[in-house]
Amino acid sequence: MYTDSHCHLSFPELRDDLPRIREAMAQAQVTRALCICTTLEEFDEVHGLALRHDNFWATVGVHPDNEGVTEPTLDDLLTRGRLPRVVGIGETGLDYYRLGERSVADMAWQRERFRTHIRAARQLAKPLVIHTRSASDDTLAILRAEGEDGSAGAAGGVFHCFTETAAVARAALDLGFYISFSGILTFKNAEDLREVARFVPMDRMLIETDSPYLAPVPYRGKTNNPSYVPYVAQQIALLRQCPVETVADTTSRNFERLFAGVVG
Repeated sequence: MYTDSHCHLSFPELRDDLPRIREAMAQAQVTRALCICTTLEEFDEVHGLALRHDNFWATVGVHPDNEGVTEPTLDDLLTRGRLPRVVGIGETGLDYYRLGERSVADMAWQRERFRTHIRAARQLAKPLVIHTRSASDDTLAILRAEGEDGSAGAAGGVFHCFTETAAVARAALDLGFYISFSGILTFKNAEDLREVARFVPMDRMLIETDSPYLAPVPYRGKTNNPSYVPYVAQQIALLRQCPVETVADTTSRNFERLFAGVVG
């Protein structure tokens, strides 16, 4: 019924509790999850989850925040991206939130890493999983410069855990991307984001947990897991004034359409 389009089940907070999490998912009718890779060092574990469980799939990528890890080459991403049950490239993108004493100019390495992921996605014809924080202008500009404008040959993808403005959402939609909402949508101080969720067309929307982070109300502050993704769907149903089953079905079909190779 429900699909968690973005979770980190290889992270220490969750990996040792997987049998209980899978049972909780079944009870909550969360039938599928996409396991997201954030470093090449982590990839084998993430991929292994997808190989061992027929309702998990995997991505390959290096998160823009990760420093001091193996820098991905185009070949690294292409080789891993061709493996069975790897359905997307990322998570990738830009994050200027923690610049510290650095300037945006100092983040050229991050922008080049992003370009490498985009080129891999286009060669593989697999969608991008985009992370952007305090960097939406550059994120959109690089996507356009690399040909990600919704035209033929574009990889497309999803802006995950969306927290940006309606203007950024509109720009991402215009480039052919989907928008994914997380438990943040349930937070008391997230009214602006709820307005964005009212605006995004249902046929371009995904839901996610980004677990182990960002547990939705009523679990805010606790360790998140994919069994909580129905709370995101419930919030969207309330905003859109439709049955939660409609949100579950529509976002699951969107997931299948975006990530080719995923089945029910």
